[in-house]
Amino acid sequence: MRNNIFVLVFSLILMSGYSQDTQDKFSYRIGDFEVVLLSWGQKQGNASVLIGATEKMLNECIPQGTFPNATNAFLVRTPEKTILVDAGYENGLTANLHANDIHASQIDIILITHMHGDHIGGLLSEGKARFANAQLYIPQPEYDYWMSDEAMNRVPENKRNGFIAARQVVEVYKDKLHLFVPGKLNEKTSELVQGITPFIASGHTPGHTMYMLESRAAKLLIWGDLTHALAIQMSYPEVAVTYDLDPQQAVSSRKEVFEYVAKNNIFIAGMHIQYPAMGTIRIDESGKYSFLLLAK
Repeated sequence: MRNNIFVLVFSLILMSGYSQDTQDKFSYRIGDFEVVLLSWGQKQGNASVLIGATEKMLNECIPQGTFPNATNAFLVRTPEKTILVDAGYENGLTANLHANDIHASQIDIILITHMHGDHIGGLLSEGKARFANAQLYIPQPEYDYWMSDEAMNRVPENKRNGFIAARQVVEVYKDKLHLFVPGKLNEKTSELVQGITPFIASGHTPGHTMYMLESRAAKLLIWGDLTHALAIQMSYPEVAVTYDLDPQQAVSSRKEVFEYVAKNNIFIAGMHIQYPAMGTIRIDESGKYSFLLLAK
């Protein structure tokens, strides 16, 4: 049985570091950047949402039938800008920002990984833009999907709330909206903003996008919803979840990213990884991955 998936790691890469004041506050330095965890709390996911998990996999990785889960966004402070990567839920976002001495008016840029409600819900407050001074960046393929009437009409009428919410965000932020095409992980891609490069990792949604932060040779990849059930998906990346619009493509993206970050020793952060939601991946001689959470 693999019991080392959530081993705590104490040594950090050169020019990187972290601080932890309480269980709800956590920040990590990438060169000149500070990456701050915004958390909506720790949860337990249920094996019923898993696709392709065999009884052997379940018994090995989550014999209790549940797995640690969370909902997160990240605040990135650079020397020039204050950036939000995703906005989580509307309820709790203001408290998250205030806990880190940030007001919504101070956010310069918002980068969206994808347009599910737990990633864009915080963009609006009573139907208006919460971030009056921020420029909003949405991946073009993500925008195209949620704005597509054809895609929406394929969904039962009582399950179209996601499309309605995405379109409301686009309408409210239309004067501050920037669409872009994310690059491929193994190809040279231009920075979206200074020190931050977008890479496609489709499958969970058509335009699901990751953001690579780089400062003074230190890197961290905010990989969004690449994983939802880390406890089993680390050892078995072929396991998908019912939230994936294209489970097969989600698996393919996950395998590619795991291989890349393990090979290049890149730290990662994820929107559904338990506290503190940041760490690194290792691969053993048998080819299996393990995840090392950052901690004191």
